[in-house]
Amino acid sequence: MTAPEKSQQDDAPILVVPYDAGWPGLFVKERGVLEDLLKQWLVGPIEHVGSTAVPGLAAKPVIDIMAGVKNLEESRPAIPVLAFLGYCYFPYQPEQKHWFCKPSPAFRTHHLHLVPFGSRHWDERLLFRDYLRRNHEIAEEYAELKRGLAKRYEFDREGYTEAKGPFIQRILGLAAARRSSSV
Repeated sequence: MTAPEKSQQDDAPILVVPYDAGWPGLFVKERGVLEDLLKQWLVGPIEHVGSTAVPGLAAKPVIDIMAGVKNLEESRPAIPVLAFLGYCYFPYQPEQKHWFCKPSPAFRTHHLHLVPFGSRHWDERLLFRDYLRRNHEIAEEYAELKRGLAKRYEFDREGYTEAKGPFIQRILGLAAARRSSSV
């Protein structure tokens, strides 16, 4: 079961807002519901990722959630189950994850990523989040970049995401270097 074809007009504009101290609580609430619903597919934790998971960081007001599954094929039956909770599935980066938004593409409060636990995608999301949590100056640099890109790509989520790529790759390199020097 997949969502109908999505067009750019279906998306809400990109809006980066100041950090909201309520975001972690929204994640905890949603995680509780998802843990029960997804328990037969989970092999890893459910993590709060993305900018709303970094205290003090400006972000799109959308809670990004990553759930660790064994693999994408075995977790495919979770797609229609998640629809009952209001998650809309889209085959975005289908070789890396099952991607969902809630309640609709036009108004998003949550993104859910079912990601193979321990995969490169899984590890990089956590590495990036954790580096921003430990480095306030880098997090602020990222916030400034996102605010500028939100204006430039207001209705182009793909362009916005791609334009963040060089920054994210730079930070992943720094984080990996720090991790290997501390081993």
